[in-house]
Amino acid sequence: MTEQSEPATHLPADVDAVQTALVAWYEDDHRAFPWRETEDPYEILVSEVMSQQTQLNRVVDAWTEFLDRWPTAADLATADRADVVSFWTDHSLGYNNRAKYLHEAARQITEDRDGEWPRDPDGLSELMGVGPYTANAVASFAFNNGDAVVDTNVKRVLYRAFDVPDEDDVFERVASALMPAGESRVWNNAVMELGGVACGKTPDCDSAQCPWREWCHAYQTGDFTAPDVPEQPSFEGSRRQFRGRIVSVLSDHGELAVDDLGPRIRVDYVPDSDGEGSREWLAGLLSDLDRDGLVVFDEGAGTVALSR
Repeated sequence: MTEQSEPATHLPADVDAVQTALVAWYEDDHRAFPWRETEDPYEILVSEVMSQQTQLNRVVDAWTEFLDRWPTAADLATADRADVVSFWTDHSLGYNNRAKYLHEAARQITEDRDGEWPRDPDGLSELMGVGPYTANAVASFAFNNGDAVVDTNVKRVLYRAFDVPDEDDVFERVASALMPAGESRVWNNAVMELGGVACGKTPDCDSAQCPWREWCHAYQTGDFTAPDVPEQPSFEGSRRQFRGRIVSVLSDHGELAVDDLGPRIRVDYVPDSDGEGSREWLAGLLSDLDRDGLVVFDEGAGTVALSR
């Protein structure tokens, strides 16, 4: 089978009807997130970075507060990076280096590009910390100039609806063939909404009035299996959580001795013990944060300070 013929093999004959049904379903009723009401690339980039490890309903308040504090890329570029990282930590938004990258991307836009945003995925990928998925999302939602988004939800939808094999390159080709030309903004929002509302791990086809039921392979066969999706590790007790605590404590106290920091982030900290809660364990976290540019760790002196 050639690459050119493969998408047609998996899609219904009447692709126009499939496209029209999904867009009408989305436009009739969808979850209201504030970043869906803007075409500002800065606001959309903030939402995309925040959403990478955080449930969308938790992102809304953080996104609103972030933009209240730093409403433009220029505002963020001139902010103290430590303040941005502290905000990230306080709102449990995942890895703190994403805050650092977002801050640097704002500086690139403001200082290197005179406030002009790239309008396509390739250009947006040149911004610090902006990978292919995020670049495409910003190009789609800010400029209506993206490719078909292929995330976990989209793969699940295509696998079930059109019996697409669990192969990344096939998912990408089928998704591209399915997206109406020049409609990346509404299409990518719509297909991700379908995966999030109607075609989750436990499907809700009828209650959500899935618009693809008449074409859906899974709906017709009753086989709702989908590609394996690894569960996100628990945040509680994770290295991610302790890294965030370290940054938060240093934001309040400035430079600390390592053994003064330990009890502030972990009640069972015992410097000379083995394993978790030991000085060696804490030094590993501090070394990681130092490499990420978030702290300055002087292992010889036994001190650590927040990077400025």
